[in-house]
Amino acid sequence: MAPPLPSPSMAPPGLIHSAPGPPDTCALLPPPPAAAPVAFAAAAAASMSGPAAETPSAIQICRIMRPDDANVAGNVHGGTILKMIEEAGAIISTRHCNSQNGERCVAALARVERTDFLSPMCIGEVAHVSAEITYTSKHSVEVQVNVMSENILTGTKKLTNKATLWYVPLSLKNVDKVLEVPPVVYSRQEQEEEGRKRYEAQKLERMETKWRNGDIVQPVQNPEPNTVSYSQSSLIHLVGPSDCTLHGFVHGGVTMKLMDEVAGIVAARHCKTNIVTASVDAINFHDKIRKGCVITISGRMTFTSNKSMEIEVLVDADPVVDNSQKRYRAASAFFTYVSLSQEGKSLPVPQLVPETEDEKKRFEEGKGRYLQMKAKRQGHTEPQP
Repeated sequence: MAPPLPSPSMAPPGLIHSAPGPPDTCALLPPPPAAAPVAFAAAAAASMSGPAAETPSAIQICRIMRPDDANVAGNVHGGTILKMIEEAGAIISTRHCNSQNGERCVAALARVERTDFLSPMCIGEVAHVSAEITYTSKHSVEVQVNVMSENILTGTKKLTNKATLWYVPLSLKNVDKVLEVPPVVYSRQEQEEEGRKRYEAQKLERMETKWRNGDIVQPVQNPEPNTVSYSQSSLIHLVGPSDCTLHGFVHGGVTMKLMDEVAGIVAARHCKTNIVTASVDAINFHDKIRKGCVITISGRMTFTSNKSMEIEVLVDADPVVDNSQKRYRAASAFFTYVSLSQEGKSLPVPQLVPETEDEKKRFEEGKGRYLQMKAKRQGHTEPQP
């Protein structure tokens, strides 16, 4: 009698191994002997045209999706995927930043570029998260991450996510000290030039958005349906040790998961249907969040098209054990959600009714972002044969 298939409860807590590389590549568990996963890891590494470095420049994290990773419809939460993406990025960037003799550090997440959710992932599927360093500046590391889902019953694999993350190395001795990043060797000169352009662009946008979202989401009594106030939501979370890095500061992935959770509540309240994350605009981390802080994650609807919703999410930190520091804005982002039927088909979205002048202004700004991204996607769409 054949042994039963592994259920989520029987699966190991996680599998991390490096893509094919030098013999000193570390592994929590050895790569499986079967050829398919190794071939996949090699293909994933080959699909990213990154630099050549002396240290391993690509890793892969694999984990089976369990019921507590998904919503009631069985779709894996976008926040769960974002957290895995950040974990892979943190591992490879921290490893690279400590690849040379010198002061030890941990790579902290500074920014996540726009991330599209290309295909849903379901309970029982295996997520393969592949990360590779694609550029380094003097004080930052760019990491490209691809996420594939695998149906272990049929062997079918599909690309679900692509993301670009930026990390900065913080000294273990002094968290406010940013260390220099070891350089990488590029296989082509164009790669370094293209990476420098991306670095300058994200740096400029971070400066523009740092103080753009200075307002606070205020509750409103007895709001009308389809208004901003009707669906706006907040979550309060006390930062504990399990949320933090070696420094005692919150993991970027933990923050992103909480942000997606709040955005999902806003979208569900507005539509009252099954909703899934479609994309995340650039997530900017404006300041670190220390262990013991109380963080408030607030979300509000800013724009609706016929079949999508844009939700602004703000993260404010309150250092309750430190009277010398006031409440501050720690992170901000825009999430896009879509409404789905029970069969998984896209549904029309109830149109948002902005009431105040600020809400109308945010609606027009959201419309501009939507049209800009729509034009960008159409420009990248290749004609079908």
